[in-house]
Amino acid sequence: MLSSSSARFRGHHTREDGINRGSLLATSGCRMRTSCIVKQPSHPGERIAMSLNSMTGFGRADGSLHGVAWTWEARSVNGRGLDTRLRLPPGSDALEPRVREAVAKRFARGSLNISLQVQRETGGAEIRLNEVALEQVLRAAEHIQHLTGCERPRAEGLLGLKGVLESAEPVESDEQLKARQDAMLKTLDQALDGLAEARASEGARLAVALEQQIAEIARLAEQVEASPSRSVEAITQRLAEQVHRLLETGAGLDSDRLHQEAVLIATRADVEEELQRLKAHVAAARELMAETGPVGRKFDFLTQEFNREANTLCSKANATDVTRAGLALKTVIDQMREQVQNIE
Repeated sequence: MLSSSSARFRGHHTREDGINRGSLLATSGCRMRTSCIVKQPSHPGERIAMSLNSMTGFGRADGSLHGVAWTWEARSVNGRGLDTRLRLPPGSDALEPRVREAVAKRFARGSLNISLQVQRETGGAEIRLNEVALEQVLRAAEHIQHLTGCERPRAEGLLGLKGVLESAEPVESDEQLKARQDAMLKTLDQALDGLAEARASEGARLAVALEQQIAEIARLAEQVEASPSRSVEAITQRLAEQVHRLLETGAGLDSDRLHQEAVLIATRADVEEELQRLKAHVAAARELMAETGPVGRKFDFLTQEFNREANTLCSKANATDVTRAGLALKTVIDQMREQVQNIE
């Protein structure tokens, strides 16, 4: 019978839908296709339930049946898609498609290495007498005795000669082979469950870091929004100064051209659009945190959108505090991208 299989693991694809950039640029009420109801926080600072999975992990399980023992090991690291590499012993070709199917049912992304080690338990092999080899040895012994007059060799001496006794593995019937392969696949399920648990455990740690980074992005965006440099008085004063410099150049601008230049200056300095998109991206990120399926690719795309808005904000910054907040945004977003690379 199959022994009680043990699983040891530490801690990383279901297939993932594509992402539409327009949905991420929608307002904070944007919705993506999810398999769960997103729980909104009832008060500021409340944590939302998260179920992110990492792509890094390890699982192991052991089993035995009819004198045969085996060990499955499953390792997973980051990968753009699902890449499964198998290392199976000779004669296990029939297992390969079923192993790949089991992996594909559980994981959507990651580079996985699955290995199987098989060993016959002590006493499982059958000892057989090679009568042909023994007959050849006896004839040689008689010839030596005839030439030298020595005594005939004893039985234990003959049995100690290489090739007289052979060790043969027992032949499995079709029923026994099928039962062993089914038992091996059940043990594989345990190893893959361990790997999935390790990826989920690592994903929970990633979720905590991402939650903090999303909150920091939201805080920095609010800081820019509340900057004194964005007040009507400050904007009016900067605009007046820049128009005055234009007039000092003596370019002879007419009133219509001067109005166009003033509008252009004001538009280039306005970061309201970037702030609104940052808020939408923060809302989208929080919804992704609440999804139950693979969201790694979506998160990776979203961090690119975050970075684009931070770059534009920095290029438009016309006050030291806004520049400082923009640089801080870029730092946090870069840290987030590193974490996102490991999300399934």
